[in-house]
Amino acid sequence: MARRHRLITVSPATVWSVLADGSRYAQWVVGTASSQPVRGHWPQVGAALEYEVRLGPLRATNETVVRRCQEGTILELEAKAGPLGTARIALEVRPWGEHCLVTVDEHPLRGAAGALHNTLVEALVQVRHRAMLARLARVCENEAARPAGGAGHA
Repeated sequence: MARRHRLITVSPATVWSVLADGSRYAQWVVGTASSQPVRGHWPQVGAALEYEVRLGPLRATNETVVRRCQEGTILELEAKAGPLGTARIALEVRPWGEHCLVTVDEHPLRGAAGALHNTLVEALVQVRHRAMLARLARVCENEAARPAGGAGHA
């Protein structure tokens, strides 16, 4: 099970506002080229985003569904990866002084991903999580630096 954390130098409310905006998913999820809400109201349980992954000329469209949400603190997602199956991705947002500690925990749920899961895959997921949390930190810190009432996304 891949688990990683990062201290982000903004308030938990700022981090949660980014996580709770389904239109911003592709800004912080590594490997996602674009995303858009397709069902429900993100991040309510059952809400879904469609996302696209691109590798050169190859494109794949999949879906991420909210499976559990505790407003402001916990967001658990099931990410579908076509023939590879699905993965549980849990994000926890916790106050750390005036800042925020974010923990991501991911493991395969269904399909080939579970059968293929090994130490090497675990190491690659850790690298992906490090990059994803760095992207999330950058988006959140840019958000916090914007003047109140500013337009657009980071």
